[in-house]
Amino acid sequence: MTRPIIIAPSVLASDFSRLGDEIRASAEAGCDWIHLDVMDGHFVPNITFGPPVIAAVRPAAAIPFDTHLMIAPADPYLESFSNAGSDRITVHAEAGPHLDRSLQTIRDLGKQAGVALNPATPVSAIEHVIDRLDMVLVMTVNPGFGGQAFIPAMLDKIRQIKALIGGRDIDIQVDGGVTVETAGPIAAAGANVLVAGSAIFKHGATSYGANISAIRQAAESARGDIC
Repeated sequence: MTRPIIIAPSVLASDFSRLGDEIRASAEAGCDWIHLDVMDGHFVPNITFGPPVIAAVRPAAAIPFDTHLMIAPADPYLESFSNAGSDRITVHAEAGPHLDRSLQTIRDLGKQAGVALNPATPVSAIEHVIDRLDMVLVMTVNPGFGGQAFIPAMLDKIRQIKALIGGRDIDIQVDGGVTVETAGPIAAAGANVLVAGSAIFKHGATSYGANISAIRQAAESARGDIC
């Protein structure tokens, strides 16, 4: 069964001074999830926000909050991010030695669990935890900053992950350099969840709906979902 295309704006590219309004506007513009990039200045060279900010903006939209933890260690904070209103929590395979335990914890908290892979991390890193996953996140840039260019070699990694998943009920998400131009090849390779920041938030709130629709249409056209 073909999984639906999901568009998840990354608020990393939004106006942080109006974060709640930006999330509300994105939801009203037709996105499916809100993607929250949490950075600690240690695992990645940037710092963004934590559970109190997520809890503060949680009422802004009823759609799923997709929290991407670019932090190490992640385990001590999983419950806090769950309590803040995250619906999906993704940890990096590279962020700690006990990935299986992290995924069990996320699921025990009643949340959907994801694993992110940096560009240099092989697909084999998730082979032995595949049945604990709801999602695999393929980083198509090196994490830590928005606005980077898509790494084309990651298309083959997406295809490898798609083959590994087989018939399992697991989403493949892509984060980094997602635009109207890259959405088609990404979807054709097998990904169905597209995280886009600059490509959605450019030109202000009046353009969000058109930007989301354009990315969705490019992805669906590449898969043959629409004529």
